[in-house]
Amino acid sequence: MSMRDTAMVFLMAIPLAGAASSCNGTALNGTETGGPDASTGGNMDYGFPGCTGLQCQVANKCGTKDGTALSGVVNIPAGNLPLYGAKVYVPNSPVSPLVAGASCDRCDNLLSGNPVTSATTDNQGRFTLANVPVGDNIPLVIQAGKWRREVMIPHIDACSATTVDPTTTRLPRTQAEGNIPLIALTTGGLDALECLLRKLGIADSEFTLPTGTGRVHLYTGTGGSDRFTANLAGGASFQNATSLWGSLDSLKRYDVVTLSCEGQQYPNTKSTAARQAMLDYINLGGRVFASHYHNIWITGGPAPLPSVLTYNDRPDIGSTTADVITSFAKGAALADWLVNVGASSVRGKLPLSAAQNTVQAVNSTIAQAWLTVPAQNNVQYFSFDTPIGTAAAQQCGRMVLSDIHVASGDVSGPTKPFPSGCTTTSLSPQEKALIFILFDLSNCLVPVLG
Repeated sequence: MSMRDTAMVFLMAIPLAGAASSCNGTALNGTETGGPDASTGGNMDYGFPGCTGLQCQVANKCGTKDGTALSGVVNIPAGNLPLYGAKVYVPNSPVSPLVAGASCDRCDNLLSGNPVTSATTDNQGRFTLANVPVGDNIPLVIQAGKWRREVMIPHIDACSATTVDPTTTRLPRTQAEGNIPLIALTTGGLDALECLLRKLGIADSEFTLPTGTGRVHLYTGTGGSDRFTANLAGGASFQNATSLWGSLDSLKRYDVVTLSCEGQQYPNTKSTAARQAMLDYINLGGRVFASHYHNIWITGGPAPLPSVLTYNDRPDIGSTTADVITSFAKGAALADWLVNVGASSVRGKLPLSAAQNTVQAVNSTIAQAWLTVPAQNNVQYFSFDTPIGTAAAQQCGRMVLSDIHVASGDVSGPTKPFPSGCTTTSLSPQEKALIFILFDLSNCLVPVLG
């Protein structure tokens, strides 16, 4: 039985545990409550009148700000980068299943299970839960949007400060470890984003055809890889990307759509109907990451998309240093995080290679620039929320455009069946920045515009 399955079994039993225990003196999960406590030498009270389940296992008189505390670090699935903005909590009831597909995932309604206590990770991936239930087999949920892992903490002593092993609190690599968003990825000859998803820790078994059971579905874009290696999915050929973006029904089954640069806009493969479908998908709550020449979905999309940016296709910048925009909370967090993970030696400065040069400016009333190259009058990363023109509280979707080819050293193409073109293992500074933005993109929606 997996840790996730074990957690669900335990959570299903929570109401019984609450009914069988009391807040004033019976044993809870092997911990004596309501009586003398050796750690304090005094009387230990638990829960509150009317408490249920794990609420009745919270110690009240620890004499410290956090009471019984649980702390740790949340990492990406690969375990080598801390994750900003993840939610960590102890549920008091079974968590609801996460349903794939475009949806309005606001941060105020995404968590389920009636959390007893919760926290959000900082720019070093750290969290501290205060007033944690005490006893054996305490469930813990780690969640970033539709990334979710459920684990068990074997034992927590009253009034203690417990640190969780970071291997326990990384996000899942496979479905056996937890929930991974359903991701559609189109390949392209100029940017092997499929390799970046692999680097962030998603297991090869999760890369499948759209008809498969994996959580990353690969489609062939112009010039990109078009099949698996013989030892993965039997060497099956990918469906063409037009079958993904050709209709809203195809798109809306996915939580995230990732579009690798194809080297040109190729408007002949992106029909008027497809461009409307892409906008409709984002408006429904879909999330889109578009690399470089996939700017066509904006510049050639239906109104009001062309108003998002000022397009000017100029010669490539190449190697340069970008400024991280720190005037908004997420940008400031990105700047701090990049220093923490060794991508920036100077806060607010990010070294880049293969920087492109198509976005001259963004409409600041609609979109938020994240990375810019002022000397080139260029925006390297920006995002915008949709439906455009509606109040922030009513927006559900988000699109991110990158003017950087991020997967330096990895190759996507017809001669490189996946994952044979994925040859690098280390993360470049810009790849680290992209991972931050990818997880932010798939997280619950927090408006970034003032």
